[in-house]
Formats: sequence, C-alpha cells, structure tokens
Amino acid sequence: MEQVRSAAGSALKIIVIDDDPTGSQTVHGCPLLLRWDAASLEAGLRHPSPLLFLLANTRALAPEQARARVLALCGALRAALAAVGVEHWVVVSRGDSTLRSHFPIEVEAIAAELGPFDGALLVPAFLEGGRTTVAGVHRLDGLPVHQTPFAQDRLFGYDTSDLPDWIERKSGGRIAADTVQRLELADLDGEPAALQARLAALGDQTWMVVDAEHPRQLGALGEAVRRLTLPGPERPRRFLFQSAASLLNGLARLPPQPLDPAGLVALRRRAPAGAPLPGLVLVGSHVPLADAQLERLLADPGCVGVKIDVAKVHRLLEGPLPDLLLASLEQAWLEQLRAVLASGRTPVLYTSRGELRCRHAQERRALGLALAASMARLVAALEPGLGYVISKGGITTHTLLEEGLAQAAVELQGQLLPGLSLVLTAAALPVLTFPGNLGDATTLWQAWRRMEEGTGDQSPPLPLSAPPPRSPR
Repeated sequence: MEQVRSAAGSALKIIVIDDDPTGSQTVHGCPLLLRWDAASLEAGLRHPSPLLFLLANTRALAPEQARARVLALCGALRAALAAVGVEHWVVVSRGDSTLRSHFPIEVEAIAAELGPFDGALLVPAFLEGGRTTVAGVHRLDGLPVHQTPFAQDRLFGYDTSDLPDWIERKSGGRIAADTVQRLELADLDGEPAALQARLAALGDQTWMVVDAEHPRQLGALGEAVRRLTLPGPERPRRFLFQSAASLLNGLARLPPQPLDPAGLVALRRRAPAGAPLPGLVLVGSHVPLADAQLERLLADPGCVGVKIDVAKVHRLLEGPLPDLLLASLEQAWLEQLRAVLASGRTPVLYTSRGELRCRHAQERRALGLALAASMARLVAALEPGLGYVISKGGITTHTLLEEGLAQAAVELQGQLLPGLSLVLTAAALPVLTFPGNLGDATTLWQAWRRMEEGTGDQSPPLPLSAPPPRSPR
C-alpha cells in the first residue's frame, strides 16, 4: 500500500476543510484540528497521515461569517504550508452529503486565498450512507435527494437533485448549468488515460459534477487526481473539491483501520479499580431521522432522557438576565444527569423535538449555538467521570469538542459502525461523532449498545423488532 508522507517532496497532503466534525466518517488515523494557529497547523501538516482535517463548523454560521472564517483559515494554512515545506497538496471542502451547505461561498473563499485552480469538482456521493449520484442526479437510497426531508431544511433547503441545476440555483445564476461538465460512470469505469485527459482539460476553475455508485469509481478518480497533481512530464494540475466523505478514501488510499469495532469499544475509559466508567448520549439534531433514533434509544430501560426545553431556552434568551436564568436551568439539568448516572443507567441529554419557528435565520442560528453551548457545558462538568460520549449532530459535536472539552485537536481512530467515527480527546475520552442524517431508526441504539456492553462486532443478534418507543417529545 502506497504511503503518502506529510513532508515536502513528491508527497501529497489532502487537506479537508470540514463544515462539521462528522465528515471524517470514512477514514482513520489522522488529526482533526479545531484551531488553526500556526503551531497547530504546522503540527497537523507534519503528522504522518496523508489527511488533515480542519474543523471550521461553518454550517453553524451565517453566510458572510462562514466566508470570513474560511478566508482566515486558508490564510493561516497558506503560511503553514510554506513554513513546513508542503509543496503538493489537494484541498477539499467537505460538506453534507444531502447538499445542505454554504455552497459556493466556501469553495470561492478557498479559491480566493489558495487558488487559482484548474478545475472544481462537486462529488457529494457518500456511498456508506446510501448517497449516490447517477447521470448528474444525486439520490438517497434511490430517491432524488430533494424529495427527502433534508431538502426542507429552513436554512439550507433546495428543490432540485440535478447537480448542474443545483449549482446554478445555489450560485444565484452566476454559474450556469450548461457550463457545468459531467463526469459519468462510464468515464470512471473506462480507460484511466481517458479519465486523466478529461480532468487535465479542465481550466479556469470550470465546475464538473461527478457520478459515483461504487467505491472503485471514486478510487479511479483519486488515482487520476494523484497522477495529475504530483510532478510528472506535464504541468501539475490543481483541483478544488466540494465533496462528501467517500471521495477521501479514493484520494488517500489508506491502509486498513488498525482498530476493529471491538478495539474501538475497548477505548472506553475505566476507573482506577478497572470498572468501566459510564457513558452519556447527546442528541442535538432535530431532523426526523434523529427523532426516530431518539425514540428507539429511550425505549431501552438502560437509558433515561433529560430534556432541554427549546421553547423555554428561547424565551430566556429573549428576556432579561438570560445568562443568570440559563445557568439556573443548567444546574437543574446537571442534577438530573447526575441522578441518572448514580442509578447505573445512561443519561440521554436531548433537545425537545421539532424545529422552533424563529423570526429570521440569525435568530435560529443563535438559538442553535446557545443550545449546543449549554449541552457542552453540562458534559464538561461530568467529563472526569465519563467513560465515553455519543454526540449526535454536527454543531452539537463541534461545540462539545471545542468549547465544552476545550480541545485544540482530536485524533480520529476509525468507525464503530459505517459512518460513525470515534475520536479520542487529549484526556483519552472516546467521543463517537454521529451525523444527524445517518442510519435508520435503530442505529443510535445499536451504537449505544455496543459502547455500553463492550461487545464490538461480537454483539448477540439484535432483536427483529424493537419494543414500543417512549416518545421523547
């Protein structure tokens, strides 16, 4: 297996600017940076992994704030690349595989600071999660993605699954659909020389949408990109990507994951006497799939819910003395969490279900960040006595890692279940990062059961039917 070094020379560094911490869900053995000061970036670039993730959390921000953050990050990155001597690199803007993102704001900010690029490729396929692209149409389990609940997102909604049309609409018409090229399955399954020629012909940051329904197709794309990017008889090309997670496997060519699921479960922290410390589950995501997963988890007698009333928090934030009153609420929630832990069961801290209607997007974002910050503070208060945390939702997870646990970086260990990555904090706390849009109604429960019982892949068969759920609403 080819190893791609992180130093200068003929190595290729794959730098992923991720809009939340869940996008590293197909890879392992690499750092995820939550800060981009010079020392952190240079250490990340020197890491032996070919991959470096920079967690920007931009989906939590307003469009102009997201643009400013990416510009600042890329400016710091440009200086760090020069300081470390990394000459050959690829940059990927990793976004949601159901197309919820600040596109094209973030890729345009990357191009402004790190460009120019010969071509820009949109690759939203996330094969592990059932997201495929065929004939330029993006699908989720075969259904055009604009027909799924994710397309109804109040901040990032859309009404087409045809990717050239999606690019035109998201760019406000600046990028016309008929100027967008298509890289189809036949191109990816065909002769490598022909694929390289298609990519080499791109210029002036022309957009190309990429089909994929099998890992070998993304592997073929990754091989062509490596051959065109690294030094050769012709001028090296520079490509910019907006993609979901699966492309990274094609680009990086990683060795097998060192720890299997049982090995990941074994990272659970233990008390000095050897007994496993208890876990805690956070659920901040409010998409319908998250609702169903939460119901199934709370149906298990080993779990007890502690609900954060979103409407109440919203009223406090709008009224006098919000910080004082919110602190009082947090103390009450903390006492409930401690009581559940003392009972020997797993506390599930979750926001009340549904999406509160706000007056405008800025208010919606501020409320989301406030809720995530409250959850992060509660976990921080309990962290010394926890064996693991499962965190569902991108903004929830980023806020937990950066603000609650005060991490500058975490190390990605691998996937417990397809698409569910486990990271280790500096204090060796395992945090399972769980996207809001992944799995079926039982996946959160399965992940908790594996972490709690320490069974990894050796779990007894799951029951064919789940017990009736208790509603968490």
